[in-house]
Amino acid sequence: MGLPKREHAMTRERISVGLLLIGTAAAYLVNLSANGWANSFYSAAVQAGSVSWKAAFFGSSDAANSITVDKPPASLWLMELSVRIFGLSSWSILVPQVLLGVASVGLLYVIVRRYFGHAAGLLAGLVLAVTPVAVLMFRFNNPDALLVFLTIAAVWATLRAIEDGRTRWLILVGVLVGFGFLTKQLQVMLIIPPVALTYLIAGPVSVGKRLAQLVGSAAAAVVSAGWWIVTVELWPPGSRPWIGGSPDNSILELTLGYNGLGRINGNEKGSASGPREEMYGFGGHFGSEPGIGRLFQPALGGQIAWLLPTALVLAVLGIMLLSKESRSDTRRAVLLVFGLWVFTTGAVFSYMQGIFHPYYSVALAPAVAALVGAGSALAWREREKAWVRAALAVTLALTVGMSCMLLGRSPEFLPWLRWAVLGLGVVTLGGLAVNRYPKAVAAVAIVVALAGPIAYSAQTIATPQSGALPSAGPEVKGGGFPEFPDMPERHRPEFERGSKRGGGLLDGSTPGPNIVAALEGNADRYTWVAAAVGSNRASGYQLATGRPVMPIGGFNGTDPSPTLAQFQQYVADGQIHYFLGNDGGGEGFGAPGSETSKSVQEWVQNTFTKQIVDDVEVYDLTVRKP
Repeated sequence: MGLPKREHAMTRERISVGLLLIGTAAAYLVNLSANGWANSFYSAAVQAGSVSWKAAFFGSSDAANSITVDKPPASLWLMELSVRIFGLSSWSILVPQVLLGVASVGLLYVIVRRYFGHAAGLLAGLVLAVTPVAVLMFRFNNPDALLVFLTIAAVWATLRAIEDGRTRWLILVGVLVGFGFLTKQLQVMLIIPPVALTYLIAGPVSVGKRLAQLVGSAAAAVVSAGWWIVTVELWPPGSRPWIGGSPDNSILELTLGYNGLGRINGNEKGSASGPREEMYGFGGHFGSEPGIGRLFQPALGGQIAWLLPTALVLAVLGIMLLSKESRSDTRRAVLLVFGLWVFTTGAVFSYMQGIFHPYYSVALAPAVAALVGAGSALAWREREKAWVRAALAVTLALTVGMSCMLLGRSPEFLPWLRWAVLGLGVVTLGGLAVNRYPKAVAAVAIVVALAGPIAYSAQTIATPQSGALPSAGPEVKGGGFPEFPDMPERHRPEFERGSKRGGGLLDGSTPGPNIVAALEGNADRYTWVAAAVGSNRASGYQLATGRPVMPIGGFNGTDPSPTLAQFQQYVADGQIHYFLGNDGGGEGFGAPGSETSKSVQEWVQNTFTKQIVDDVEVYDLTVRKP
């Protein structure tokens, strides 16, 4: 006797969602070790936090707690726990990020399925799983993976609050936002307007209670983030690390400056400050210019833009189809909250004048995926209406056009794919016009929509990703770094390929065996086995030895810590063994540094003898020049 129809359907659902999650995990794990330490800036902090609870609490770059990374530490905690359990390796750092990706896909499926059905949830999860920038960042160790999961969870809790009006769900929203703040500071605030406005519009309780609940949610967010902020601010500065990225050693200044309003108006202080004439545009827009079309520019289009217009059209179409529903209709609330998410985040990203990296666009991926899944399912059920079929045809044509444009930017990458998408798109449009073979039409439409993102994602998985500026997909014309005409020609080769041994602004160092052996010699006698200007330069040595390496000046050497006097005292006290300089006696395109870090480097060069070890300048700080 076979299973009842409902049980059979549930079994099929479980199998299909299981395949989605297992397939996502398997794809993200493929070739994962090729990424090595990924962003060694964060990997070094993970190593430090895995051996020092104090370093874990503050997010220190080194276990001796000289300076922190330029973000709060929450995104490091899962990776540090993994390293404590499994030991230090590329896998132990990156697998937690993969798991966050799988969890994000699963939670998005749960949200969309609850209100629009299994097929809609499956499509939403699939779209998120194959979005190129999501594939990139869920296999990388930047803070974005945890931030994406927390923002999806905040939307889930908001929608549950719209269902029953219970305050506890809004408190949970606040807690999730608070921990999002401890992940990437003010970027999490981009989710607040969508969830707050959606609840104000669709919440089932009175207006007064809705406002009071949102105030309670805000209070929960303040408490959830504030405990750490207050602790850091009240902790005696002399017994904690310098706050990386802050010129004043203040987490509040970092929050409001370099990681806050400075990103909006371009007036950054901290890691982006310093002698700009030596930075040649770093700390800027990295291949994209502010404006309404930024998300579609070559540097960003292949990351996120494939289904961005499609998602917006489907959101409007879905809201129109639900226009007669009650104010608190949860399906319309789903479209509203994710639509506002795309609008708010997209607008801020498009016009922010400060530092903007293309991989930031991963913050849009869940909302785009949810709108595609929910909007497609809703419209498909109403396809018997001629105007809905016409709207679907326009949406499909827009999708095909966007895919062809993006694929055309990398003509040497699968040149046949653009024409295959175009041909299948025409066939699908014909199927929509005659309104026959609905299953076949739907299946081909999905293939047409996802062929480009899947190809880009596959290329991303196959290509090692490391350094401070990872990018999904193949190289595209106009998608690289901007031209810096004032950069001296001697720096251009290293700018383009990164430093081989000593590391630099964008890439971690790659220590040779002789220098590693030197650092490990008598390592227990020193607080820091070495010091180097800039966190990326220091990071590779620290990861290779498992010993603290002092990153003078933080991320790019511009933080005023340690001062020359402090560094001299460390050396006098025998706490630092070596100073590591540029590659092979060359000038090197490393961290640009500040007057503070330059004074340290000049003092070292004038006081100690230079050796070349594994093509790197090395100064033994225990032996002064005769």
